[in-house]
Amino acid sequence: MEGKMKNLLMLAAVGVPLALGAEQVTSPDGALVVDVDIAAGGIPTYKVDYKGKPVVLPSRLGFTLASESSRRDFSADAVKTSADALQMTSGFAITDIERGAVDETWAPVWGEEDSIRCNYNEMALKLTQTDLDRYMIVRFRVFNDGLGFRYEFPAQPHMTYFVIKEENTQFAMTGDHWAYWIPGDYDTQEYNYTKSRMSHIRDSWEQHKKESSANASSTLFSPTGVQTALQLKTDDSIYLNIHEAGVKDYPTMHLNLDEATNTFTSHLTPDATGMKGYMQTPEETPWRTIMVVDDARDILASRLILNLNEPTAYEDTSWIKPVKYMGVWWEMIAGKGDWSYTNDLASIKLGETDYTKTKPHGHHSANTENVKRYIDFAAEHGFDQVLVEGWNEGWEDWIGNSKDYVFDFVTPYPDFDLEGLNKYAKEKGVKLMMHHETSGSTRNYERHLPAAYKLMNDLGYNSVKSGYVGNIIPRGETHYSQWSNNHYLYAITEAAKHHIMVNAHEASRPTGLSRTYPNLIGNESARGTEYQAMGGNAKWHTSILPFTRLQGGPMDYTPGIFEFDLSTFSRHNNSKIASTIPGQLALYVTMYSPLQMAADLPEHYARHMDAFQFIKDVPVEWEKSVYLEAEPMDYVTVARKDKNSDEWYVGSTAGTADRDSKITLSFLDPGRKYTATIYAEAPDANTVDGQTRYKITTKTVTNKSTLKLHALAGGGYAISIKPVK
Repeated sequence: MEGKMKNLLMLAAVGVPLALGAEQVTSPDGALVVDVDIAAGGIPTYKVDYKGKPVVLPSRLGFTLASESSRRDFSADAVKTSADALQMTSGFAITDIERGAVDETWAPVWGEEDSIRCNYNEMALKLTQTDLDRYMIVRFRVFNDGLGFRYEFPAQPHMTYFVIKEENTQFAMTGDHWAYWIPGDYDTQEYNYTKSRMSHIRDSWEQHKKESSANASSTLFSPTGVQTALQLKTDDSIYLNIHEAGVKDYPTMHLNLDEATNTFTSHLTPDATGMKGYMQTPEETPWRTIMVVDDARDILASRLILNLNEPTAYEDTSWIKPVKYMGVWWEMIAGKGDWSYTNDLASIKLGETDYTKTKPHGHHSANTENVKRYIDFAAEHGFDQVLVEGWNEGWEDWIGNSKDYVFDFVTPYPDFDLEGLNKYAKEKGVKLMMHHETSGSTRNYERHLPAAYKLMNDLGYNSVKSGYVGNIIPRGETHYSQWSNNHYLYAITEAAKHHIMVNAHEASRPTGLSRTYPNLIGNESARGTEYQAMGGNAKWHTSILPFTRLQGGPMDYTPGIFEFDLSTFSRHNNSKIASTIPGQLALYVTMYSPLQMAADLPEHYARHMDAFQFIKDVPVEWEKSVYLEAEPMDYVTVARKDKNSDEWYVGSTAGTADRDSKITLSFLDPGRKYTATIYAEAPDANTVDGQTRYKITTKTVTNKSTLKLHALAGGGYAISIKPVK
């Protein structure tokens, strides 16, 4: 049952400027204070204090519009000059204020806990450009752990259609903070993170790009640009996190840094014409968010992004279920097999090629017998679904050719028995997970969506992994533009009509939309496990992602690798992964997702069934989460309680260095005994050639117990805690 308290008070009459002076709104606990003021020249600004200290200095608000919109949308008598009409950064007065407060709880369809409190104070200011007879509303919501604000454009006579050339929102920092960042790329987040002073971002940027194996064809907009969620830490140990929430019908935001003033300014992803956003009133922007805390664990515990999104758009969510799955995927990533049925490109053209007359090259992984092997293993060990990539026609020339009509998402290769395998899986109590790789041709995907979703309904598939590898078609668009963001949401809402859950890879980074559209059960949108086979991930990667990428929503990181020397089974890949089996197990707890994959091959798990037991046991639905230890890039330790039992699971990852971890189990029920099964690295383990050396121990524990464990950099430990019967 949700409880809600909301009080709204409207001050001042419409159109009448209020008295000069800053307007203020505070967090419910009074620690955060936001002041909004109109500076000289009618420039709207805001600033933020935390526990009596400034954390965001006066920062400007507003927009620059495109010239065509000003000529089209504003009447001649309201527009003195075109230059005046194009700026929405000055000439403002506060003409109305609305204040309110909300304290409610709501139940997510899935999540890190079964209920979430939403508690904030609100202030909405009507900012009017009197000379132009137009206005916008800037709405602030201030929580105990941060704030969000957005721009709203109500319907009005002199502002109907307009084009945003740039959003000019500033985030003025109080010093040269530590920053945990990746470059501002319009197409991908698939980078290792850098930690540096803000002032060193420019110096580090080019070297960072060289060391990264990210998409070399990406359009990088600025050597001072970074992506959100941007994690910052001040010298007096205040943690700030800048991101956005609820991005719909709007481009993704990056941040440009002015090193001279330590100020970040929003930089929206442009479309193919160079413009940023095409708007029609009534309209509103996404929320710009700033978390402010003095304990790093509170960043991980924050639900600010979710709370700023709208409640679920669906009346019935009973068809949306968390998933633990395996799949025909890693063997292609690692180089054992291939996605394509044949390498014969002589006559490849979807719709005209007769694949029964081409000769398979012998390494096609998505063949009937191999898929049955995965289904058998998944059924034996209690997994819900099996993903199969490379099952459908088109993989021979799917990438790099800017090909529009590339897949139809319904036609299988000759060696993949679509209906037979579906029946076989059903008999085993397992579902198959559909795979739709678009190769960036969103135009083609929308063309085929109705038939693709119908096929899934006919066969009983209830989830799909979609992919957007490559340059976007329509050509000139990028993965983060307004057009692309609209496409991703279209695919999700259309899937909901068919009761299909979506796991979108290579899409724009999440901003909490999974609250509104909970069939979005997974995203990639960061550098995942696949990069362990392509140059590797930094040891600290999984200890920074919960502070950055995961702030917007869960990630399909695809953990669970048990064979770290790929040369033992790959045809051409000699990579060695710097991780450990206990460290891989920890990711099922620290990297929250309602969609968790056991990514390795069945035969690799068969060698370590004692460790594989943790993957079999660990749930994908949680009642409660407790954040025990946290420091960005250094370590993350989380305890979670199963939603359907009294069992607890703990995961801990170490990042930049080996560390000793000490945790108390006070989260357990008082007066109750539990059996803790500890999966830890052996004393002689390392991340070079000792990744599979681990030690499993059991002990009886209570809520008064303390555990001391050691974790290797890039590794970690995992614990299952079950009540003694």
